[in-house]
Amino acid sequence: MRTELRVAVDVGSRFHQVAVGDGKGRLLDEFRIDHLRSGFEGFFERIARHRARDIRVAMEGYNGWARPLDQQVLDRGWRLYNVNNLKLARYKEIFPAPAKTDAIDARRMLELFAFDGQRSMGRDVLQEIAAASPQQRELKYLTRRRRVLVAERASRLTRLHTDLQAVCPDLSALTRSVANLWFLHLLTCRDRLTALPRLQANTLRAIRGIGAKTLPRILAWQKTAEFSAMIDLADSDIVADAMAILALNDRIKAIDKRIEEAGSTCAMVARLRSIPGFGVTGSAELAGEIGSLQRFATEASLALYLGMAPLDQSSGLQNRAMRSKSINRRCQTALMTCVIRHMACVTESRTFYDRKRAQGKRHNQAVRALGRHLIRVIWRMLQNDRDYETKTT
Repeated sequence: MRTELRVAVDVGSRFHQVAVGDGKGRLLDEFRIDHLRSGFEGFFERIARHRARDIRVAMEGYNGWARPLDQQVLDRGWRLYNVNNLKLARYKEIFPAPAKTDAIDARRMLELFAFDGQRSMGRDVLQEIAAASPQQRELKYLTRRRRVLVAERASRLTRLHTDLQAVCPDLSALTRSVANLWFLHLLTCRDRLTALPRLQANTLRAIRGIGAKTLPRILAWQKTAEFSAMIDLADSDIVADAMAILALNDRIKAIDKRIEEAGSTCAMVARLRSIPGFGVTGSAELAGEIGSLQRFATEASLALYLGMAPLDQSSGLQNRAMRSKSINRRCQTALMTCVIRHMACVTESRTFYDRKRAQGKRHNQAVRALGRHLIRVIWRMLQNDRDYETKTT
């Protein structure tokens, strides 16, 4: 029976290349599996043949193609590592291979296992993945799904506004934003946009959201309504886009409800929500993306992951900083939003932000500086199981 076994998986969309080695990185076996249930079963069966006690698996997390194999690895009690793609690319540049194939890439990943524990050579090349709680896995899925829906809605709203400006700018001028619900209900009350000027006042009053202030503006527009020549092409498409936006609104509301229900049972969400300005969605997204706090050795590691810790890039007399490429963009966006809302609730935080702005920092730089301090607070809160406390004088 072998004591140690190292497994490197070069992840693909349809199949994965696997290289198996010992603790020193020597190749023992290599094979390819399909991204199917039968392929996963074959993977575990072939690894089990080596009868090793300590099995460690390194996988790429690019675009999520490692799922569901990564979770199955954790469920078996094996140690799972995420390969830093940037560090792997630099390693390939320093020690180039004679060719570029999936099998060679898997072998290079296996070589990186030899650096594990040698911090001076292989720092952060392999990052161990700690299993998150079921609630955090659910929140991660839901918040990522919500972000996709929100982006799709924003894209459709932009297109709707552009099309309305092209076919009937006076109609879009009735509202400050085409996202207003009463305006979307107005657009979708008939199958074609050209039918709107013929609507009676009683029909308009029955449309949800149209009240005493809005009705006179609509009636005034109906008297002078004109459409450009493009209306023949976009007449029904504009209505369809408005209907799609309303449907997306309903889907986002439904997923918000699921996020709130899942977050109510997550301890990390409860801690984060105790911070003024941290709402349900932002706290849920942070909890889902952070996962287990055991992934991070120090609060500085957490700050780097969340995009709140710039890296020093000084040379000679020039003192500069750069943002790390190994950050979680979703976490960074969520935390930036929470920090901005936090400033509006806590006077001391707003004072800190204003001081950074007075020092010449741009808005995002000042927000990240405040976020860096908040991460120290969050780290202590999560480590000590304490809620946020506001000092009172």
